[in-house]
Amino acid sequence: MTDYIEIGKRRIGQGSRAYCIAELSANHNQDFSQAVRIIEAAKDAGADAVKLQTYTADTITLRSDKECFRIAGGTLWDGRSLHDLYQEAFTPWEWQPKLKEIADELGMQLFSSAFDDSAVDFLEQMNVPAHKVASFELVDIGLIQKMARTGKPLIMSTGMASVDEISEAVEAARGAGATQIALLKCTSAYPAPPEEANLLTIPELARRFSCPVGLSDHTMGIAVPVVAVALGACIIEKHLCLQRADGGPDGAFSLEPAEFKAMVEAVRTAEKALGAVQFTSGPREANSRKFRRSLFVVEDIKKGELFTKQNVRSIRPADGLHPRHFQEVLGKRSACDVERGTPLSWALVAR
Repeated sequence: MTDYIEIGKRRIGQGSRAYCIAELSANHNQDFSQAVRIIEAAKDAGADAVKLQTYTADTITLRSDKECFRIAGGTLWDGRSLHDLYQEAFTPWEWQPKLKEIADELGMQLFSSAFDDSAVDFLEQMNVPAHKVASFELVDIGLIQKMARTGKPLIMSTGMASVDEISEAVEAARGAGATQIALLKCTSAYPAPPEEANLLTIPELARRFSCPVGLSDHTMGIAVPVVAVALGACIIEKHLCLQRADGGPDGAFSLEPAEFKAMVEAVRTAEKALGAVQFTSGPREANSRKFRRSLFVVEDIKKGELFTKQNVRSIRPADGLHPRHFQEVLGKRSACDVERGTPLSWALVAR
């Protein structure tokens, strides 16, 4: 495994800026012009890439009213059938090459999560620069191998997965020829509460699998992605909509453009703040050094008079002797008359 991947000419890994992906998902509400506006908004918000989802209701599930095909468990979509939800949420395939052209013109990369072999073949015809494995598909070893055989960078979300399941997926991808793999920490709840984000998993994933690690985030707000970057996340994926009031299957846990832009800006600030291990003064600190503490004469002293705790103190600024010499100076005599407010120096101390 490598500690970085490249999508297009963009290097993704430690030492590079976090790769921010705007997830379009179902937020187009089956309106092509709205999908285009979301891509344009992603560009304006500072996203590096846009991600689609490539499936149809019939390729991802079956039309069935059996209980196991109905959604339950406290989700946003309880009571609906899987087929009904995906029929509303899918991105028409005929849009996708056009959307890629638009993203290309804007200088952004566009790729997608494929949900079956036919989707991988379709995306390969579009010449996408990478492939994405969604969390729910991480256990579909055949699909992972199909993507891996393309030779493209492979990003895999790990929501719900055990360490053994992640290992199996990574080994399958590598065995099928994938040389560039990135993993995304993900909490597959919609929306996900921050207390279930468990971001400390990010450095552990990087340690265990020796690859770039990022975050596919479904929490509300922008704090969690920023913390993820501080913990080493190289990729941030977040759903983007024009406005949550538009509704749609994913609108409730998507960011609006101004929020997405604020997230990217906060991520960039976090990256700058991380800096490097440093124990010396930085350029902006240099001027502050002169206001550190040092030893000063704080009362008028006559020649031969003793230095005491009453007439010598450690105060700001830093023009006098280092405070470490305070006990050494006490009890010694002044070599001359010294005016109050004079920085103490060895020249003023009788030998």
